[in-house]
Amino acid sequence: MFGYVIINKPEMKLKDFDLYRSYYCGLCRDLKESFGFKGQLTLNYDLTFLAILLDGLYEDNTTISECRCIVHPFSKHATRRNEYTDYAADMNVLLTYYQCLDDWKDEKNRKKKRFAKSLKSRAKKVMDKYPEKAKNIEKELKALAEYENAGEENIDLTSGCFGRIMSELFLFKKDEWQQYLEAMGFFLGKYVYILDAYCDYESDMQKGSFNALKGIGNDRDTIKEILTITMSECTRNYEMLPIVENNDILQNILYSGVWTGFDIGSVPKRDRQQV
Repeated sequence: MFGYVIINKPEMKLKDFDLYRSYYCGLCRDLKESFGFKGQLTLNYDLTFLAILLDGLYEDNTTISECRCIVHPFSKHATRRNEYTDYAADMNVLLTYYQCLDDWKDEKNRKKKRFAKSLKSRAKKVMDKYPEKAKNIEKELKALAEYENAGEENIDLTSGCFGRIMSELFLFKKDEWQQYLEAMGFFLGKYVYILDAYCDYESDMQKGSFNALKGIGNDRDTIKEILTITMSECTRNYEMLPIVENNDILQNILYSGVWTGFDIGSVPKRDRQQV
Protein backbone atom coordinates (compact mmCIF):
# COMPACT_ATOMS: atom_id res chain seq x y z
CA MET A 1 0.00 0.00 0.00
CA PHE A 2 3.04 2.22 0.14
CA GLY A 3 4.85 3.91 -2.73
CA TYR A 4 2.34 6.53 -3.90
CA VAL A 5 3.75 9.59 -2.12
CA ILE A 6 6.37 10.29 -4.75
CA ILE A 7 7.88 13.14 -6.71
CA ASN A 8 6.91 14.15 -10.23
CA LYS A 9 10.46 14.10 -11.50
CA PRO A 10 9.86 15.76 -14.92
CA GLU A 11 8.32 18.76 -13.15
CA MET A 12 11.08 19.08 -10.54
CA LYS A 13 14.11 21.37 -10.76
CA LEU A 14 17.44 19.58 -10.84
CA LYS A 15 18.62 21.17 -7.59
CA ASP A 16 15.42 20.06 -5.86
CA PHE A 17 15.82 16.53 -7.17
CA ASP A 18 19.37 16.40 -5.82
CA LEU A 19 18.10 17.63 -2.46
CA TYR A 20 15.30 15.05 -2.46
CA ARG A 21 17.77 12.30 -3.29
CA SER A 22 20.03 13.34 -0.42
CA TYR A 23 17.15 12.83 2.04
CA TYR A 24 16.25 9.50 0.46
CA CYS A 25 19.85 8.32 0.72
CA GLY A 26 20.12 9.69 4.26
CA LEU A 27 17.09 7.67 5.28
CA CYS A 28 18.65 4.62 3.67
CA ARG A 29 21.85 5.14 5.71
CA ASP A 30 19.86 5.51 8.92
CA LEU A 31 18.06 2.25 8.16
CA LYS A 32 21.36 0.48 7.57
CA GLU A 33 23.02 1.76 10.73
CA SER A 34 20.01 1.13 12.97
CA PHE A 35 18.61 -2.06 11.47
CA GLY A 36 21.15 -3.48 9.01
CA PHE A 37 20.54 -4.66 5.46
CA LYS A 38 17.07 -6.00 6.33
CA GLY A 39 16.14 -2.53 7.47
CA GLN A 40 17.26 -1.03 4.18
CA LEU A 41 14.83 -3.30 2.35
CA THR A 42 11.94 -1.42 4.00
CA LEU A 43 12.96 1.90 2.42
CA ASN A 44 10.06 3.68 0.72
CA TYR A 45 9.16 7.06 -0.73
CA ASP A 46 6.28 7.75 1.67
CA LEU A 47 8.46 7.99 4.76
CA THR A 48 11.05 9.99 2.81
CA PHE A 49 8.30 12.56 2.28
CA LEU A 50 7.59 12.59 6.01
CA ALA A 51 11.25 13.19 6.87
CA ILE A 52 11.43 16.09 4.41
CA LEU A 53 8.18 17.54 5.75
CA LEU A 54 9.29 17.43 9.39
CA ASP A 55 12.70 18.87 8.58
CA GLY A 56 11.07 21.68 6.59
CA LEU A 57 8.80 22.48 9.54
CA TYR A 58 11.23 22.22 12.44
CA GLU A 59 14.52 22.97 10.62
CA ASP A 60 16.70 20.84 12.86
CA ASN A 61 20.47 20.54 12.57
CA THR A 62 21.22 18.25 9.64
CA THR A 63 24.39 16.26 9.03
CA ILE A 64 25.40 16.41 5.36
CA SER A 65 27.96 13.92 4.11
CA GLU A 66 28.86 11.82 1.09
CA CYS A 67 29.02 8.08 0.64
CA ARG A 68 29.00 5.22 -1.84
CA CYS A 69 26.55 2.33 -1.72
CA ILE A 70 25.57 -0.79 -3.63
CA VAL A 71 23.20 1.27 -5.80
CA HIS A 72 25.78 4.00 -6.49
CA PRO A 73 29.11 2.12 -6.24
CA PHE A 74 31.26 4.30 -8.50
CA SER A 75 30.54 7.80 -7.28
CA LYS A 76 29.84 9.44 -3.97
CA HIS A 77 26.45 11.00 -3.39
CA ALA A 78 25.15 13.40 -0.78
CA THR A 79 23.19 12.25 2.26
CA ARG A 80 21.20 14.34 4.73
CA ARG A 81 20.52 12.90 8.15
CA ASN A 82 18.87 14.24 11.28
CA GLU A 83 16.38 13.19 13.93
CA TYR A 84 13.59 13.16 11.33
CA THR A 85 15.29 10.69 9.00
CA ASP A 86 16.04 8.63 12.10
CA TYR A 87 12.36 8.76 13.09
CA ALA A 88 11.29 7.88 9.55
CA ALA A 89 13.65 4.89 9.64
CA ASP A 90 11.94 3.61 12.79
CA MET A 91 8.51 4.00 11.23
CA ASN A 92 9.65 2.29 8.02
CA VAL A 93 10.61 -0.84 9.92
CA LEU A 94 7.54 -0.86 12.13
CA LEU A 95 5.05 -0.43 9.28
CA THR A 96 6.76 -2.97 7.04
CA TYR A 97 6.70 -5.51 9.86
CA TYR A 98 2.97 -5.02 10.44
CA GLN A 99 2.25 -5.06 6.71
CA CYS A 100 4.12 -8.33 6.21
CA LEU A 101 2.22 -9.92 9.07
CA ASP A 102 -1.04 -8.72 7.51
CA ASP A 103 -0.08 -10.16 4.11
CA TRP A 104 0.66 -13.49 5.75
CA LYS A 105 -2.68 -13.56 7.56
CA ASP A 106 -4.70 -12.46 4.52
CA GLU A 107 -2.90 -14.15 1.65
CA LYS A 108 -0.77 -16.78 3.37
CA ASN A 109 2.22 -15.21 1.66
CA ARG A 110 5.12 -17.24 3.00
CA LYS A 111 7.70 -14.81 1.65
CA LYS A 112 6.15 -12.02 3.70
CA LYS A 113 5.96 -14.30 6.73
CA ARG A 114 9.69 -14.98 6.52
CA PHE A 115 10.47 -11.30 6.10
CA ALA A 116 8.28 -10.37 9.07
CA LYS A 117 10.13 -12.94 11.15
CA SER A 118 13.47 -11.46 10.13
CA LEU A 119 12.24 -7.97 11.12
CA LYS A 120 10.67 -8.99 14.43
CA SER A 121 13.56 -8.05 16.71
CA ARG A 122 14.09 -4.79 14.82
CA ALA A 123 10.41 -3.90 15.04
CA LYS A 124 10.44 -4.73 18.76
CA LYS A 125 13.12 -2.05 19.25
CA VAL A 126 10.80 0.51 17.67
CA MET A 127 7.80 -0.67 19.70
CA ASP A 128 9.79 -0.23 22.91
CA LYS A 129 10.87 3.23 21.78
CA TYR A 130 7.35 4.37 20.78
CA PRO A 131 4.95 2.17 22.79
CA GLU A 132 1.87 4.41 22.49
CA LYS A 133 2.39 5.00 18.80
CA ALA A 134 2.90 1.28 18.12
CA LYS A 135 -0.22 0.45 20.12
CA ASN A 136 -2.36 2.93 18.17
CA ILE A 137 -1.06 1.73 14.81
CA GLU A 138 -1.66 -1.91 15.70
CA LYS A 139 -5.18 -1.04 16.87
CA GLU A 140 -6.06 0.59 13.54
CA LEU A 141 -4.53 -2.24 11.52
CA LYS A 142 -6.62 -4.71 13.50
CA ALA A 143 -9.78 -2.68 12.86
CA LEU A 144 -8.92 -2.44 9.16
CA ALA A 145 -8.42 -6.22 8.97
CA GLU A 146 -11.81 -6.78 10.60
CA TYR A 147 -13.51 -4.46 8.12
CA GLU A 148 -11.83 -6.16 5.18
CA ASN A 149 -12.62 -9.67 6.46
CA ALA A 150 -16.26 -8.64 6.84
CA GLY A 151 -16.34 -7.27 3.28
CA GLU A 152 -17.09 -3.73 4.43
CA GLU A 153 -18.09 -1.56 1.45
CA ASN A 154 -18.15 1.81 3.22
CA ILE A 155 -14.96 3.38 1.88
CA ASP A 156 -14.94 6.02 4.63
CA LEU A 157 -14.64 3.33 7.31
CA THR A 158 -11.84 1.37 5.70
CA SER A 159 -9.83 4.34 4.43
CA GLY A 160 -10.32 6.04 7.79
CA CYS A 161 -8.35 3.30 9.51
CA PHE A 162 -5.37 3.86 7.26
CA GLY A 163 -5.83 7.60 7.61
CA ARG A 164 -5.47 7.34 11.37
CA ILE A 165 -2.35 5.22 10.94
CA MET A 166 -0.76 7.92 8.81
CA SER A 167 -1.98 10.56 11.24
CA GLU A 168 -0.10 8.75 13.99
CA LEU A 169 3.06 8.78 11.90
CA PHE A 170 2.80 12.49 11.12
CA LEU A 171 2.45 13.39 14.80
CA PHE A 172 6.14 13.69 15.59
CA LYS A 173 5.50 15.68 18.75
CA LYS A 174 2.62 17.46 20.44
CA ASP A 175 2.94 21.19 19.83
CA GLU A 176 1.14 24.05 18.09
CA TRP A 177 1.40 22.26 14.71
CA GLN A 178 -0.11 19.01 15.95
CA GLN A 179 -3.61 19.47 14.53
CA TYR A 180 -2.33 20.30 11.05
CA LEU A 181 0.17 17.44 10.91
CA GLU A 182 -2.43 14.95 12.14
CA ALA A 183 -4.99 16.18 9.61
CA MET A 184 -2.42 16.06 6.81
CA GLY A 185 -1.54 12.48 7.68
CA PHE A 186 -5.18 11.45 8.00
CA PHE A 187 -6.26 12.70 4.58
CA LEU A 188 -3.06 11.59 2.87
CA GLY A 189 -3.57 8.13 4.37
CA LYS A 190 -7.15 8.01 3.09
CA TYR A 191 -5.93 9.09 -0.33
CA VAL A 192 -3.30 6.34 -0.45
CA TYR A 193 -5.77 3.67 0.64
CA ILE A 194 -8.42 4.67 -1.92
CA LEU A 195 -5.86 5.04 -4.71
CA ASP A 196 -4.41 1.62 -3.90
CA ALA A 197 -7.91 0.10 -4.07
CA TYR A 198 -8.49 1.83 -7.42
CA CYS A 199 -5.24 0.51 -8.89
CA ASP A 200 -5.92 -3.04 -7.66
CA TYR A 201 -9.62 -3.10 -8.52
CA GLU A 202 -9.57 -5.17 -11.70
CA SER A 203 -7.06 -7.64 -10.29
CA ASP A 204 -9.02 -8.03 -7.05
CA MET A 205 -12.29 -8.60 -8.88
CA GLN A 206 -10.70 -11.31 -11.04
CA LYS A 207 -9.27 -13.07 -7.99
CA GLY A 208 -12.35 -12.58 -5.85
CA SER A 209 -10.31 -10.64 -3.31
CA PHE A 210 -11.58 -7.86 -1.09
CA ASN A 211 -11.57 -4.38 -2.55
CA ALA A 212 -12.91 -1.38 -0.68
CA LEU A 213 -14.37 0.12 -3.88
CA LYS A 214 -16.60 -2.85 -4.65
CA GLY A 215 -19.65 -1.00 -3.34
CA ILE A 216 -19.20 2.05 -5.60
CA GLY A 217 -17.15 0.62 -8.46
CA ASN A 218 -14.06 2.07 -10.09
CA ASP A 219 -15.52 4.73 -12.36
CA ARG A 220 -12.54 6.98 -13.07
CA ASP A 221 -14.39 10.29 -12.76
CA THR A 222 -16.05 9.29 -9.49
CA ILE A 223 -12.79 8.12 -7.93
CA LYS A 224 -10.97 11.22 -9.13
CA GLU A 225 -13.60 13.42 -7.47
CA ILE A 226 -13.22 11.54 -4.18
CA LEU A 227 -9.43 11.71 -4.36
CA THR A 228 -9.49 15.41 -5.24
CA ILE A 229 -11.62 16.24 -2.21
CA THR A 230 -9.35 14.14 0.01
CA MET A 231 -6.13 15.74 -1.22
CA SER A 232 -7.67 19.19 -1.01
CA GLU A 233 -8.11 18.66 2.73
CA CYS A 234 -4.55 17.38 3.01
CA THR A 235 -3.04 20.36 1.20
CA ARG A 236 -5.28 22.83 3.04
CA ASN A 237 -3.69 21.72 6.29
CA TYR A 238 -0.24 21.72 4.73
CA GLU A 239 -0.66 25.37 3.80
CA MET A 240 -1.24 26.19 7.47
CA LEU A 241 2.32 25.12 8.30
CA PRO A 242 5.10 27.78 8.20
CA ILE A 243 7.34 25.80 5.85
CA VAL A 244 9.92 27.58 3.75
CA GLU A 245 12.71 25.01 3.56
CA ASN A 246 11.88 22.14 1.19
CA ASN A 247 8.61 23.80 0.18
CA ASP A 248 9.18 23.34 -3.57
CA ILE A 249 9.82 19.62 -3.11
CA LEU A 250 6.84 19.14 -0.83
CA GLN A 251 4.51 21.00 -3.17
CA ASN A 252 5.77 18.95 -6.11
CA ILE A 253 4.80 15.78 -4.24
CA LEU A 254 1.47 16.96 -2.81
CA TYR A 255 0.13 18.75 -5.88
CA SER A 256 1.56 16.57 -8.61
CA GLY A 257 3.57 13.52 -7.56
CA VAL A 258 0.80 11.78 -5.62
CA TRP A 259 -1.36 11.81 -8.76
CA THR A 260 1.15 9.75 -10.73
CA GLY A 261 -0.36 6.49 -9.49
CA PHE A 262 -3.85 7.57 -10.52
CA ASP A 263 -2.73 8.75 -13.95
CA ILE A 264 -1.02 5.47 -14.83
CA GLY A 265 -3.50 3.33 -12.89
CA SER A 266 -0.91 1.23 -11.08
CA VAL A 267 1.45 1.21 -8.14
CA PRO A 268 4.76 2.95 -8.90
CA LYS A 269 7.47 0.34 -8.44
CA ARG A 270 10.03 1.10 -5.77
CA ASP A 271 13.08 1.46 -7.99
CA ARG A 272 16.01 2.65 -5.93
CA GLN A 273 17.87 3.48 -9.13
CA GLN A 274 15.40 6.34 -9.59
CA VAL A 275 17.08 8.35 -6.87
